[in-house]
Amino acid sequence: MVEPADRPSTAGQRLGAPESFGVSTLEPGLRPPAQPPGRQVSIRVQMLDDVQEVFQISQRSPGKVLFDLVCAHLNLTEGDYFGLEYQDQRKMTVWLDLLKPTLKQIRRPKNTILRFVVKFFPPDHTQLMEELSRYLFALQIKRDLACGRLICNDTSAALMVSHIIQSEIGDFDETQSWQHLLHNKYLPDQDAIRDKITDCHRKHVGQTPAESDYQLLEIARRLEMYGVRLHPAKDREGTKLSLAVSHTGVLVFQGYTKINAFNWSKIRKLSFKRKRFLIKLRADPTQNAHHDTLEFAMASRDCCKVFWKICVEYHAFFRLFEEPKPKPKPILFTRGSSFRFSGRTQKQIIDYVRDSELKKVPFERKHSKILSNSGMSPHSSSFRSQVPKESAMSVLSADQPDSVRLGHQAESNGSEEPPLVTAPANGFRDIPVAPGSDPIQSKQNHHGAGSAPDQQLLNPGSPGSDDSPLGSPRVVVNGNGSVNGQEMGGTGVLGPGQSPQGQQLSPLTSPLLTEAGYVRNDDEDEARRKKFPTDKAYFIAKELLTTERTYLKDLQVVTESFQSFVGKDEAFPDSVKNLISSNYDPIYKFHQGFLKEVEQRLAQWEGRSNAHIKGDYQRTGDVLLKNIQGLRQLTIHLQKHSECLVELERACRSSRKVETLCRDLEQQRVCYLPFNIFLLRPLHRLLHYKLILERLCKHYPPTHDDFRDCRAALADISEMVLQLQGAMMKMENFQKLLELKKDLTGIDNLAIPGREFIRLGCLSKFSGKGLQQRMFFLFSDSLVYTSRGMTPSNQFKVHGQLPLYGMTIRETEEEWGIPHSFTLFVQRQSVVVVASCASEMERWVEDIRMAIDLAEQSSSPNADLLSDNKLLEDSGTEQESEEELGGSRSSLERQGHRGNTTVHVCWHRNTSVSMVDFSVAVENQLSGNLLRKFKNSNGWQKLWVVFTNFSLFFYKSHQDDYPLASLPLLGYSVTVPSESENIHKDYVFKLHFKSHVYYFRSESEYTFERWMEVIRSATCSSSHSLPSTRKDLY
Repeated sequence: MVEPADRPSTAGQRLGAPESFGVSTLEPGLRPPAQPPGRQVSIRVQMLDDVQEVFQISQRSPGKVLFDLVCAHLNLTEGDYFGLEYQDQRKMTVWLDLLKPTLKQIRRPKNTILRFVVKFFPPDHTQLMEELSRYLFALQIKRDLACGRLICNDTSAALMVSHIIQSEIGDFDETQSWQHLLHNKYLPDQDAIRDKITDCHRKHVGQTPAESDYQLLEIARRLEMYGVRLHPAKDREGTKLSLAVSHTGVLVFQGYTKINAFNWSKIRKLSFKRKRFLIKLRADPTQNAHHDTLEFAMASRDCCKVFWKICVEYHAFFRLFEEPKPKPKPILFTRGSSFRFSGRTQKQIIDYVRDSELKKVPFERKHSKILSNSGMSPHSSSFRSQVPKESAMSVLSADQPDSVRLGHQAESNGSEEPPLVTAPANGFRDIPVAPGSDPIQSKQNHHGAGSAPDQQLLNPGSPGSDDSPLGSPRVVVNGNGSVNGQEMGGTGVLGPGQSPQGQQLSPLTSPLLTEAGYVRNDDEDEARRKKFPTDKAYFIAKELLTTERTYLKDLQVVTESFQSFVGKDEAFPDSVKNLISSNYDPIYKFHQGFLKEVEQRLAQWEGRSNAHIKGDYQRTGDVLLKNIQGLRQLTIHLQKHSECLVELERACRSSRKVETLCRDLEQQRVCYLPFNIFLLRPLHRLLHYKLILERLCKHYPPTHDDFRDCRAALADISEMVLQLQGAMMKMENFQKLLELKKDLTGIDNLAIPGREFIRLGCLSKFSGKGLQQRMFFLFSDSLVYTSRGMTPSNQFKVHGQLPLYGMTIRETEEEWGIPHSFTLFVQRQSVVVVASCASEMERWVEDIRMAIDLAEQSSSPNADLLSDNKLLEDSGTEQESEEELGGSRSSLERQGHRGNTTVHVCWHRNTSVSMVDFSVAVENQLSGNLLRKFKNSNGWQKLWVVFTNFSLFFYKSHQDDYPLASLPLLGYSVTVPSESENIHKDYVFKLHFKSHVYYFRSESEYTFERWMEVIRSATCSSSHSLPSTRKDLY
């Protein structure tokens, strides 16, 4: 037995470190610290060389125990530079908190793989004292190069790869080096610079692996993107930026260019509020210090919190002398977050290594055909199972497309390793995320981004769980430090990003439609739904309830939001305010009572009330009949709604301030559609009642108790619709002309009596410059073509106007040799137009011919639409790519930029919409709960979904005042999933556009058919023949 005096000095004894240090201070052969009693759980960790190891920990052990086991397994002294990261249940990459129990963070340990990676990147690699630490850092740089995270020029990339090859195969041999490059991928675009790599490799003769690591880190540390982990954000103007954190402070990037940096010494406080990240700067006495708080919007509160945490840790690690002490627990109330950095600071590590005489720990370099200068001792075989091993699979992780290297999002399914580089979407994107796109965004790597200067960094929260993939373990280390020396077969681990398909976010979707903030939903609802009625009449009544809820929310925009917004402004005419208030408030109060009756009846029908015992409440005809008869008393108010729309437009024309007020109102989140559409909602609602009653009458046999009430209610509502239909159609057309006027620049008096809108859409104009994308607008008297302008409001600039009177049209595919082309002849001028497909050409030709006939029958003179009577010269306007469209979010957060209107969606998706389509869309509005799923995920998320204006709007619940995101459906196809897609659920439909796929699940066959019907009305153009009533209006 060794006496205490003779006992060898361990690293912990030499350091005299407290137990809370987050690094293993064990010497080889010594046991890890004791673990709390309890059941042992296996945790898999993937090392930097892509080898997976399994560690046994107690189910109550904090994260520090697992981290110490990993460091002890590697014999790593400078372990505080590293960390364990994983994906939680929100699909966000987070760090393992060393102070919290591991299993409270990782809810499903069997399905989770933690990754041992570099967490803190020092400014100078010479601060790393051990060769093993530099080797692990070199593996991290190798991985960052392979996945495209470390952006640099070709010269730097070639030089770094040459040092990696030198450390792996030794001195340059032409045949060997060439073969090695052919079989291993170190860069996404490696083939383009292969000659540069070999030229650099020639110069490294005699260089040892350790020297190669040193040179590799020397080059990497000088790069701007060294150690940078980008966190997408936006500034107050909505400009897309990225935040990052480094040893110096918080960095701001635009793309991959650093545009600003805030040193720790200048930062007073970091915090976040919801999804806003705040940087409070210290006052500068030499400047005006009014704007000392910077605000950035991130995709979600969780993204803010992840970023804030890494800022706190970076600040503590590089700026503090010792580990921060835990705050004393308050007696009564808590404020802010208790999160703190756990582990040794960089200064403590440097001091410890400098003051200690540490022995060199032997380790094996996987892939390297030459020995490290650390030398393998005769006893090194005993450590072989404890050293990092470089597997051939690690090289495969480099084999990724350039889009992944540049930080674009890559999708991964549940059985694949999540990619190292992922990008959120906006989000919100709306984010929509990005405003008009079909992107899907949104997993976020939280490595470095942000900063925290003081210990006063607030905000609560807790990390979630991960569901990473499965893999093949190699070594098992239990809590006593023993190693299962029996090596299992080669690991079948997929390198990060190896099989996921790189996919870029498209511009017409939102962050809610991405896996950011993704919530898994079990099938609890299924059992509950089985208790509900299954009669079709019940689901028709439920549609009445869900759409009535949405209708009442829309009325609130007019009766509450509008009145409160303009009520205090003296510039707004009192006559218009009083006119709108007096004619909409009675409608709103009436429908409040109607909604309560419908909710009560559905509760009785579902058996949630004892009232069903006293009578038959499984019907809605009596409620509809009573309320439609009451609604008839309000017809005088409904007839005044067209006057409200006209007077509001007249007030906007007469006063610039009123126009600005209305425009500002449309930028409010509650106003998710143009305000004029809300003014027409009561007239539209009459059509919905009529269609619902028609379905009920068709479903019931004449002998049913509810049939007589439904038929009487249908007769009443049909009479009201017939009475108001003429005014309704005229107002729809007037509203559409007013809306188009906002999208066009260079037009005077678009909304004049007698002019009707017929179709808008994207076509190509053929000229001497080739095919140029143009937006065409067909009216009853003229055809206008435009291109998208570069103005802040994204308006379309008019290039020319073609009068319809005297116009002829001829299909000229054979004449020009261009598919789907036709020529318009008018007044000695001809314009060759090309459609995207045969069906688009057919729609345009049919509508133009019909409009020509109407123009020739009309006796009214043709009005010139252009501000200048001359046709504007057709300039070669630069064509915007689809990525330039904002995303769903712009329609919700930045509507002043008008980046997500129907016109812009048609422009980016190369399609068209007619007035008939708009009329059909008015009838086909729908609301209700749906479960939504992504292509590569297993869970379903419950959302309240509203279909209107060719878009789906997403809410958390029907009680929300405004949507969180939207998805424009023009261009999408709606189908039923195939067997190969493994969607083993009933009533599921699939939305698909290019590479973007969403699955939605409804509760019954009736609701499934209704959603399919209304979405098809938006994704497929309606019949082109105008209704007879509409023809009469021309």
